[in-house]
Amino acid sequence: MTDALERDALWDEFHRVVNMTSQELEVWLRTRYADEESQALPEQPGSPSGRQVLEILQKRRVDLTEDDFRVMYGVVDSVNAQREHEPGADGTHRRHRLMTLGHDPLRA
Repeated sequence: MTDALERDALWDEFHRVVNMTSQELEVWLRTRYADEESQALPEQPGSPSGRQVLEILQKRRVDLTEDDFRVMYGVVDSVNAQREHEPGADGTHRRHRLMTLGHDPLRA
């Protein structure tokens, strides 16, 4: 991906679908994975994808890497796909899956 306009559009779309702040996501990941301490160190809570989203939220746009852009595409695609394939399915499991990616479906 080399086009600055495409990167700007992805940045905007990522921050539209990721509607949790970095602080909220970090608290969620720590809470969600508190019982899995053997798999996640306290300073690195949550799933690998959740940690990647958290790291991106803590970066400035100019500091993003190609790997970050790939993760951002994946998050946007995942959130949009889950919303399309499960419209109106606001079950707890689905919500928790999305929140791990930084998207709380109960927010507007």
